Amino acid sequence: MSQLTLNLAQGSIKFNFPFEAAQALKVEIDNLMQKLKIVASKINNGEQKKAEESLDYQYIGEVFIEIFCNPNIYPTPFAAKVLLTIRDDKIRFSTETELTRIVDDLRQYFEQLN
Repeated sequence: MSQLTLNLAQGSIKFNFPFEAAQALKVEIDNLMQKLKIVASKINNGEQKKAEESLDYQYIGEVFIEIFCNPNIYPTPFAAKVLLTIRDDKIRFSTETELTRIVDDLRQYFEQLN
């Protein structure tokens, strides 16, 4: 099993994360990016925006991972932040981080496997 390293504003966290779970997370984040782009275009065009569904990704394996983001509160995909929670039976870690960091870290994860 490969390890995913998430780089945060102050430090990083590394944990075992299976390839299939990383693929599922990438799909969810790609969908979130599309929703953020829709919200941004409606703001720029002065259109009334319809509320887009939030991202609430969960993975249960060696650790529990949850990533949450409400796309309706950010003006652009580059401003978006996610609430990240990683826990197991001994520790719980929660922080807010930039969505773009998660995207970059996933890209690096896939590159290291190729």
